[in-house]
Amino acid sequence: MLPPTPSQTVGPFYGYALPFAKGGEIAPPGDPRTITLHGHVLDGAGQPIPDALLEFWQAGPDGSRSGAPGSLRRDPTTGAVIGRDGVAFTGFGRVPTDADGHYALRTLPPGGPPYISVCVFARGLLHHLFTRAYLGEPEGDPLLDSLEPRDRKTLIATPERDRVYRFDIRLQGDENHEETVFLAFD
Repeated sequence: MLPPTPSQTVGPFYGYALPFAKGGEIAPPGDPRTITLHGHVLDGAGQPIPDALLEFWQAGPDGSRSGAPGSLRRDPTTGAVIGRDGVAFTGFGRVPTDADGHYALRTLPPGGPPYISVCVFARGLLHHLFTRAYLGEPEGDPLLDSLEPRDRKTLIATPERDRVYRFDIRLQGDENHEETVFLAFD
């Protein structure tokens, strides 16, 4: 069997066009409800992945899922995306990992089920991966209830301090750490 060629993987080739300025700044500046979700994307050996790209989707604080279209501003001369408008809450963010495999998202707490959906793009993956970052452990959540306790914990973000949560994503597990649970959609 031959190894995959660049056209058979999802990255890191997307890094040139998909990230945009302030892609992780979903919350309007100065909003007192703002929370931070951050962590590392790690490979099977526990090493950081410096060129992953994460997309986040979530419900608004009122539980709505409609978002606000058109929050990206463009340069009037070149048409290039220059960042968010700083006002509208879209419920969508796109964040690349840094050289240490770290990402950070500033957003508002989701209304309804307390989770943020995450899509992971990384080198070596043939398809992007979907998971969830739960901000707490809600009672009666069908997904969490269907998992064994050791798998369930891979979806729970750890509170570090007030309004700051840590959520590491492991693409593969080892004897000491569980692989993050990834979801399949038919």
